[in-house]
Amino acid sequence: MRIFNQRTHTQKLSYRVVLFCPKMALRIAIRRSLALSRSSALSLHHHRHCHAAASPLRRPEYVANRISDQNYVRIFDTTLRDGEQSPGAALTSTQKLAIARQLAKLGVDVIDAGFPAASADDFEAVKTIAKTVGNEWDKKTDYVPVICGLARCNMKDVTDAWEAVKHARRPRIHVFISTSDLHIKHKLRTTREKVVEMASNTVTFARNLGCDDVQFSPEDACRSEKEFLYSILGEVIAAGATTLNIADTVGFSIPNEFGQLISDIKANTRGINDVIISVHCHDDLGLSTANTLAVSACAGARQIEVTVNGIGERGGNASLEEVVMAMKCRGPHVLGGLYSGINTRQIIPSSKLLEECTGLHVQPNKAIVGANAFVHESGIHQLDGVLKHKNTYEIIAPEDVGLLRANNSGIVLGKLSGRHALQSRLKELGYELDNEKLNVVFWRFKAIADQKKRVSDADIIALVSDGETTRYEVTWKLLDVQVVCGTAGQSMATVKLVDPKGEEHKACSVGNGPVDSAYKAVDLIVKEPVRLLEYSTNDVLGGVDSTTKTTTRVSIQTNPDFVSEDQTFSGVGEGMDFIVSSVEAYIGALNNMLGNKDESSQTSNP
Repeated sequence: MRIFNQRTHTQKLSYRVVLFCPKMALRIAIRRSLALSRSSALSLHHHRHCHAAASPLRRPEYVANRISDQNYVRIFDTTLRDGEQSPGAALTSTQKLAIARQLAKLGVDVIDAGFPAASADDFEAVKTIAKTVGNEWDKKTDYVPVICGLARCNMKDVTDAWEAVKHARRPRIHVFISTSDLHIKHKLRTTREKVVEMASNTVTFARNLGCDDVQFSPEDACRSEKEFLYSILGEVIAAGATTLNIADTVGFSIPNEFGQLISDIKANTRGINDVIISVHCHDDLGLSTANTLAVSACAGARQIEVTVNGIGERGGNASLEEVVMAMKCRGPHVLGGLYSGINTRQIIPSSKLLEECTGLHVQPNKAIVGANAFVHESGIHQLDGVLKHKNTYEIIAPEDVGLLRANNSGIVLGKLSGRHALQSRLKELGYELDNEKLNVVFWRFKAIADQKKRVSDADIIALVSDGETTRYEVTWKLLDVQVVCGTAGQSMATVKLVDPKGEEHKACSVGNGPVDSAYKAVDLIVKEPVRLLEYSTNDVLGGVDSTTKTTTRVSIQTNPDFVSEDQTFSGVGEGMDFIVSSVEAYIGALNNMLGNKDESSQTSNP
């Protein structure tokens, strides 16, 4: 009787039938078994093929304060703004433009281009992105990214932001102010009443400038007193805000807590139905992706703020690739049908480009974009799983995020391949290059092809991404490097460089290894106060004939006891010889540093 009482009503019915009609009971049992089998098979199919379950849907027409399809989630990418605040991730104008173009290929709805009032360089970078990427409109899909500029709640910041973003087809100003008592007392040193006044006046001012798309963020919202939060949000909505961005500034919340906060805001804020709710989560407790998904699926947030590779201050921001692929993989089944407009095949190219621009490498076990994300080393996984059927241990197809399997990488080009073959393969890989860029990549491709029999897709991608990370015109160019090294003594390097006037310079130096001696020889020629902060090298595919990619990061050293890491500069070198690629990477970083100095001296305040 104890077992009987724990069963459902249906189960009780069939139990009784067994007592009175065994044949009928058998038919009922068979029908139930078949129904459960179909349900289990369907569920397994969903889990096996989740990468294909969320087929691309049409992006809704852009209206600042409304989304016609309530299942659509806007992706607000803040890589160029909050992401750049990662230690060592300083980016300058040319590099920001390259990343912004890639974000447009990725299909993000909003590009947070920067903080125009922070510096003349930031102003020019945001303005350039607004004028170029912000006007590259796709008529077929009606897609062009919104270009956003950040501003504090003061008139100068807002004016600078508007002057920078107004050139875009869809400009946005994003204003913020702290709302937690902790910040109001110790950071702003003011009162709640003054904060409300500043916030509403600033939003009104932004709208009066002509900006119809204004986002407001209450900084440290998760530690703010709720009644005050409802009040200030109601005031900025009345002043004309179109998006409210609720920021978990210090990564303080857990999913159910953050979801409840957004639900409470929706239930208690005057005018909330006239705006889009956005969320901005930091990863201090490793919960940014979970928090973001929780408030999107359960609480109705329809804009999420993310960064590529999850870079950002401290522990970073919610990771674009994690949130987007979670929606694509589980959206139709457990997230209420949520989807985004992201072209997921551009995720890996975006990740790699950002790595090379910042010099900040993704850890191997990073979800989606890490080197080990689709690698199976366990014998059980390999033999009994992936080799028999990939979906046994892969919930996402690597091709869906733009990753090519090394053993199935399509056409392999060689030294006899021509420009047209290379261009065709580049298009298949998702790269549309103009004739000038194609020429550069083609001749670099020929140089690699002369040294190895086959040039793989990974080699080609490395060539393209290396070119896209160039920030400035070449100041110094490597002509020759010769190194003598071994166990007999210190290594010695001889380096020849060419300056912008075409004159050759030569220097010799000894050092602790071939790379150290070569770098010291470069320093003797360039004569710049520089400190090497980071050096890394890796084979693109592995093997004795693999292309080697080297990344360096340098900073200006003003005196022997002080190294400024406020602004760092990275360089990338690529080739068959790791010594040559190492020197090219170092010279690239130096050229970036020198180009930035020239740019800064020529740029006036906005």
